Amino acid sequence: MRLAGKIAIITGGASGIGHEASKLFAANGATVMVADRDLEGATRVVHEIGAKGGKASAYKVDVAVEAEVKAMIEAAVAAHGRLDILVNNAGYGIAGTVVTTSEADWDALMAVNVKGVFFGCKYAIPVMEKQGGGAIVNTASGAAHVGIVNRAAYVASKGAVDALTRAMATDHALTGIRINAVAPGTIETPYFAEIFAKSPNAAGLRRGLEMRQAMERLGKPIEIARAMLFLASDEASFCTGTTLVVDGGWTAQGDRLAQYQG
Repeated sequence: MRLAGKIAIITGGASGIGHEASKLFAANGATVMVADRDLEGATRVVHEIGAKGGKASAYKVDVAVEAEVKAMIEAAVAAHGRLDILVNNAGYGIAGTVVTTSEADWDALMAVNVKGVFFGCKYAIPVMEKQGGGAIVNTASGAAHVGIVNRAAYVASKGAVDALTRAMATDHALTGIRINAVAPGTIETPYFAEIFAKSPNAAGLRRGLEMRQAMERLGKPIEIARAMLFLASDEASFCTGTTLVVDGGWTAQGDRLAQYQG
């Protein structure tokens, strides 16, 4: 029970990595707010957690909207009197180079992937400071450290999350708040299931994605959730401003990197 008695919010909690993190945090004793634009999906996760004896609630939020994020933090504090853990996990990717990406698509992605982290931390940090500490975990990406063909906006957004994590950790290191990030490799999530479903050569695309990891397989959401659990727990008490890379050896490589057109 590594998070016994802790109050946690996990955004993007309805599917993929957020789904697994929500269940894992609850199994380790946290009371979890499963936050997502998909309230029905978040509610299903809450039911899964409850069936295993865990404590959770569902909350509908668009992390790109400041007022909604502020209300989310306030709702957690109103319900539980505190907030110990925030996992800024909500995010998505789009295809495109800087030439082919529209301004509207760029702005929409940045609003979720970067401003969502900014808003979450903006309103969680004062709460955590007042209570004497807390832990924030942001979802960055291996893409923050290497280029990916035809994913300019996504790579830029995750680079921003990586850098913002370090900046915030530095600003708040003496307040008892630890701020870290996890950088996943290519993970078998519903997002990639949709990409495979739309591809005329799903098997070839999948193999290309597998081959860019040194371990030659896709990661599993639970493998990222376990890294999040570590960073959120007291076991990571001397970790702040770090990005924990969990990518099957993707970014450790050089000329083996397999590029792909999605």
